[in-house]
Amino acid sequence: MDPKTFREPTAGRPIRAEGGYWAFVPAPLPPVLQWDTVLVTALSRADAALSRLEGVGSQLPNPHLLIDPYARREAVLSSRIEGTQASLSDILLDEIDPGRVEASRDDIREVRNYVDALEFGIQRLQELPLSVRLVRELHRVLMQGVRGDHATPGELRVSQNWIGPPGSTIDSAAYVPPPPHEMLQALGDWERFLHDRDSLPDLIQCALMHEQFEAIHPFLDGNGRVGRLLITLFLMERGRMTRPLLYLSAYFESNRAAYYDSLQAVRTHGAWRDWLMFFLTGVQLVATKASDQAAELAAMRERYRGLVSGRSRASALVDELFRAPITNAASAARRLGVSDPTARAAISALEDVGLLEEFTGRAWGKTWIARPVLEILERPL
Repeated sequence: MDPKTFREPTAGRPIRAEGGYWAFVPAPLPPVLQWDTVLVTALSRADAALSRLEGVGSQLPNPHLLIDPYARREAVLSSRIEGTQASLSDILLDEIDPGRVEASRDDIREVRNYVDALEFGIQRLQELPLSVRLVRELHRVLMQGVRGDHATPGELRVSQNWIGPPGSTIDSAAYVPPPPHEMLQALGDWERFLHDRDSLPDLIQCALMHEQFEAIHPFLDGNGRVGRLLITLFLMERGRMTRPLLYLSAYFESNRAAYYDSLQAVRTHGAWRDWLMFFLTGVQLVATKASDQAAELAAMRERYRGLVSGRSRASALVDELFRAPITNAASAARRLGVSDPTARAAISALEDVGLLEEFTGRAWGKTWIARPVLEILERPL
């Protein structure tokens, strides 16, 4: 890490660590922000888009119609930023027929752990505020049994890590987070900032919180995924969302280079405004797309339920397919609580109206996909 590239003292300071290498210690939050018309307008638009998404979610007859697929999508895209190749289809197929999934078991497990960590965090917020303790618990769930589980799941690092391209060393890395002792102090400052509910708008504080967590990098592995989980949990704790419907990882993944560059520019040049603009633009874009997507899915649900009106099992299966749009007869029977013949009759009814299509071509072990639903869920940002 070249200390000369870290030019803004108010963002933090490069230090010479005991091992002779250079590392960066971020300054405590919040920074001094320059509020101009462009930034205020971006905040207003992001706030409005997030409020609209929350309103759309509150009007759904069954919120799990969106919570389950949105959580899986967020998990897939957040994990993809870290290099996994599993798709949403892989995750859905793995739930009913693991042997047919082409993605690696490690990739599948990483995505599954992300969903588990999100669900765990939402439940834990009922008992524990967002804090270093909760972050450690999230990390333990996230890293259990996956690549990187050697990196002490749930334990803060006691050795140095660094960020750079594959093959980089601690000396050639683009960024070296604070050494362990300074890391603990920075984490304490970060937690105190989390508990300040009066100084900043929620979305601004959320953006600052995320950047600072990435700068501290308190674990040997999994920091990026934990940091992105914290965005959802922060907004839920603040009451800005009652359901995890904002999947910002879609924005970060499709703008990966700009995401990393914006985070680094805060450390090197104190470019807080640029980072805030990047973050708020993402919130506005994703919240707007998610609201439109939710309305489209809700309308599609009503249309297919109308096409099988009077057939209660088929109608119930419509709802299940919006939660998880890949099924087989055994899965449908289990989800509906009916016999295998009854489940097959419901599947047949939904084939007739065009919601389901069989995609294995087998005479046995058939699997059906609700392609209209999946196409909406997998639509690029």
